[in-house]
Amino acid sequence: MLDHVLAAAVQWRSMPRLARIREQPLEVQAQLLRYLLARAQGTQWGQRYGFREGLSAAEFGRRVPVSTYEQLYPEIEKVLRGEPDVLWPGVPQWFAKSSGTTNARSKYLPVTAEALQQCHYRAGRDMLALATHFYPQERLVAGKTLSLGGTHAANPFRPNQPASRAGDVSAVIMQQLPWWAEQMRTPPLKLALLDEWEEKIERIAAHVLTQDVRTLAGVPTWMIVLLRRVVALAGADNITQVWPNLRLFLHGAVAFGPYRELFRQMIPDPRMRYLEIYNASEGYFALQDQPDSEDLLLLLDHGVYYEFLPADQWAAPEPRAVPLAEVELHRQYALVISTNAGLWRYLVGDTVRFTSLAPYRVRITGRTKHFLNAFGEELVIENAELAIAAASRATEAAVRDFTAAPVWFQADAAASRGGHEWVVEFAAASARPDLEQFGAVLDATLCEVNSDYAAKRHRSLALAPPRLHAVPPGTFEAWLGSQGKLGGQHKVPRLLNTREVLEAVLAAATPQVRNLD
Repeated sequence: MLDHVLAAAVQWRSMPRLARIREQPLEVQAQLLRYLLARAQGTQWGQRYGFREGLSAAEFGRRVPVSTYEQLYPEIEKVLRGEPDVLWPGVPQWFAKSSGTTNARSKYLPVTAEALQQCHYRAGRDMLALATHFYPQERLVAGKTLSLGGTHAANPFRPNQPASRAGDVSAVIMQQLPWWAEQMRTPPLKLALLDEWEEKIERIAAHVLTQDVRTLAGVPTWMIVLLRRVVALAGADNITQVWPNLRLFLHGAVAFGPYRELFRQMIPDPRMRYLEIYNASEGYFALQDQPDSEDLLLLLDHGVYYEFLPADQWAAPEPRAVPLAEVELHRQYALVISTNAGLWRYLVGDTVRFTSLAPYRVRITGRTKHFLNAFGEELVIENAELAIAAASRATEAAVRDFTAAPVWFQADAAASRGGHEWVVEFAAASARPDLEQFGAVLDATLCEVNSDYAAKRHRSLALAPPRLHAVPPGTFEAWLGSQGKLGGQHKVPRLLNTREVLEAVLAAATPQVRNLD
């Protein structure tokens, strides 16, 4: 009975806010921008650009440049070193550490108290409200939510200040959860925040064996590793035999399409549901607010003011972003955010396209730096994941990870053509499909969803058929480990215009290679 009361309380608080986001999106964003500008007008950044509560959105856009992490880093470094009132009032004690840039191994992004409460925790409550509303019969909060997180350590810029910490955003969030939320999750913090991932997986698997797990939350890649270990320790055939009440997976960080069949095999219960969230080190941006649609509702009242950079502006020296009111359906945009963590007109690096303007819903399409355009084919991650999913369905395969890179023209070969080379890791060696069929469906689907790719592939005049490599299970995990990037915040680059990652992955395995030409 207590779980019904908790679910009702969370819904009572969240549902009106979500309704206002859907019904009055522009008003909500305008109000939020006024708050951000008023709150930050006394900071160094606010004084530099003349922030004030009445500053219009258009004037804000003219005054403040769009910034990448590298461009904003001099100010972020001041914050890391403890200087007050730089980008946001006060001195934040927590920083989200994420995968690095061309200038550094890791990025450090401030997580203020406002960002934690008004963005991450508010969005988490909203997702809980939606899940309990969609599936009341499952009594999700009567059991445990199994969540995988990273770890945190002392802020390396202030090693003598133990209160200043940096780590995966999941660890930052877990460490400061309210008591009632901590009671709902498993494993305990002492296990969830372990640094060594091999030890963490082993100890968590042993701990959760006897828990009443009803919800999973995390990155699909690492959840697979954990679930396999739990099944092995239990001597079970699948995870449903271990957790008969498991009903929901809240997943994010990577597209779920390539993993869907694998999870269906691991969790064969037809009552199992999947909902996507869009959270990042910079903020919690969107969530799936319809159980039967993969479109994500943009969260407009969660401390993040949004602008959008059209594709033709991505490489511009002074890029011009458009406000929410001017976006168009199905165009590619890079996400530009201003937040209550002190990120101002910050280029996240993610790309989205709008699938609805009333309300504003998006799908994540990739990264501004993770795409294949070596030959004018403009292949984005969304295209690749759709094609991988189609090939998986056609061959009844389950793909765990993949990456792709260009095959360059050979100057000394008159008939040389460019192409794409793919490295794919299937869930198990016994489930490896016919690679020729898999590659053919992959190629055909890419032609269907991307006209530029189709034009280059026409009669194989410009692009050769894709070259496919199947590598043994565990190859990508081993490569991540060799890079010091084990953990939920680290992901395999899906598409790159250089070959370094692909060749390093191939070097880590002895693949079965099939050129489909």
